[in-house]
Amino acid sequence: MGSEEHQKPKILLLGTIEHAHAAWSRITSIADIIQPTSTDRTSFLSECASGAFSSCLLAYRTFDSTTLTGPLDHELISALPDSIKYICHVGAGYDAISIPACTARGIRVSNTPSAVDEATADCALFLLLGAMRNFNAGMTALRRNEWRGGTEAEEEEEKTIKMPPLGRDPRGKTLGILGMGGIGKCLARKVAGAFGMKVQYLNRRRDWEGERELREQGSPRVEVEWVETMEELLGTSDVLSLNLPLNAETRHIISIKEFAMMKPGIVIINTARGAVMDEAALVKALESGQVQSVGLDVYENEPEIHPGLLANPNVMLVPHMGTWTVETETKMEEWAISNVQMAIEEGKLRSIVPEQRNMQ
Repeated sequence: MGSEEHQKPKILLLGTIEHAHAAWSRITSIADIIQPTSTDRTSFLSECASGAFSSCLLAYRTFDSTTLTGPLDHELISALPDSIKYICHVGAGYDAISIPACTARGIRVSNTPSAVDEATADCALFLLLGAMRNFNAGMTALRRNEWRGGTEAEEEEEKTIKMPPLGRDPRGKTLGILGMGGIGKCLARKVAGAFGMKVQYLNRRRDWEGERELREQGSPRVEVEWVETMEELLGTSDVLSLNLPLNAETRHIISIKEFAMMKPGIVIINTARGAVMDEAALVKALESGQVQSVGLDVYENEPEIHPGLLANPNVMLVPHMGTWTVETETKMEEWAISNVQMAIEEGKLRSIVPEQRNMQ
């Protein structure tokens, strides 16, 4: 019995299990859990070098564990013991993990793709409506104890209300989706059903099956069109939603050249990753009026936010809360834990990242 216990696989827990305790209890029954004692990246690297994690089979990683380890870049991946064969990440986006470094070492990485779709699309819907209707300007004024846009005294006895700019209705407008994955499809269904918007999208290649599902399963039927070029997407969309992963190819995919292509007065929503858009260029596009308003849940250097965005009343800001619900956070943990269990019991991952599909 003691020998069997000794042979249990070991898991390096980077972060905390917040919600999916029942699912995690299944893991603790089949594996030993190792947690770092370090509190920052430097001490974590030292702990790796000490051999403290030398027999761990996999690492379970939460988004918040970045405060402990920093990004899982080449330096950190190189410091992990040779025994690590899997990294099970809690979250759809995994830009903080160097996939090339993992692949070079034979470490397979999983994420939790569709677990975040509905909640993130809900957040995008909130930002879309708020940005189109200029709600942020009114809400900001209220916190200054000013009604709508504030008051200006023309004479001592008379005051006039300074109104914020009129918003625009979403009905009949065109939503352009850059990156039609699971979140993009959820958003397409929601805007078509709730707002009667037209939907067009740009992917690297046309998603015929996704289009068919939207048309046949959407309620009401979603009319969706694929456009072939970035110029067409940006020049014909009233609202642009960014729903693509962050990698070397997509970093600053929206910058000075792309803002110039856009339909004047466009509204932009970003619930993907902040760095897919050049924030400095965005600030200038807002100041010129080329972009009317934006709704942002993510930022290029979060938690820091560009001062030009903070100062602009046409910018609606949410502090990366797209998946911040009990149900979605639980679903993400359960999904990541299922990857852990499958790795231990079957030697493969439920949702290996696309770049490593040939390693499954």
